[in-house]
Amino acid sequence: MQANTCLLSRMADAPNDGDKVFRALSDPTRRRLLDRLHMKNGCTLTELCVAMDMTRQSVTQHLGLLEDANLISTARQGREKFHFLNPVPLHDVYERWVRKFETDRLALLYDLKHHLERREEMTDKSASFVYVTYIRTTPDKVYEAITTPGITRRYWGHENVSDWTPGATWEHIRANEERPVDIVGRVVQAEPPHRLVVTWSAASKADDPDEESRVTFDIEGQEDGTVRLTVTHDQLQPGSGMAQGISKGWPLVLSSMKSFLETGTGMDL
Repeated sequence: MQANTCLLSRMADAPNDGDKVFRALSDPTRRRLLDRLHMKNGCTLTELCVAMDMTRQSVTQHLGLLEDANLISTARQGREKFHFLNPVPLHDVYERWVRKFETDRLALLYDLKHHLERREEMTDKSASFVYVTYIRTTPDKVYEAITTPGITRRYWGHENVSDWTPGATWEHIRANEERPVDIVGRVVQAEPPHRLVVTWSAASKADDPDEESRVTFDIEGQEDGTVRLTVTHDQLQPGSGMAQGISKGWPLVLSSMKSFLETGTGMDL
């Protein structure tokens, strides 16, 4: 009982995520950085400094505030650190502050969300997306939500079906139809409840190795009682229909998962 009381106290004292998002978006320089990452997702600090014509110190400070608001995520590749646009918090703010009012006068965040996610031709040799969300739950429940068909159906509208052992196949199946398979792949790594790596291919292109991409779920418990879920989808063909769909799909799915695990109700996807 005492442990639960302490956890609830820490959660109550935690900063409001929405406040951080609004504060980060209030500065035009930070909005320009988000625009730049939308144009070219996965930039190094040097690339952003050149594009913004600013010092490393200034760009680093703005990136720190954006990362604190969870509007960007980072990933290291060798000695380089890459920055990725993370629109998941924008979906959360939209659900919390805009959608429920159903009024055109509050369309600013809606327009901003779509501006950051609009279709853009990518020029990199490979396309990668890194999305991060914080959920008030446990690592076990997040892992269960990803791998249990009856749960994925409730927030995703699909079922993820496999025995989730390395080397096993998995299928992403529409829950409301007679087992039509949308996505297939194999389990590369499974370390419950902290990490899951799978390959990802459209069922119609499963035999083409060039169409195969990879999804990594990293699940980390935080000191404040939340869970940091990082979804990395990489090895995508630049400009492909899959890459364009991913850029819109994952933020919606992660927002719905967060809503389901925290309130028991997912979003309508």
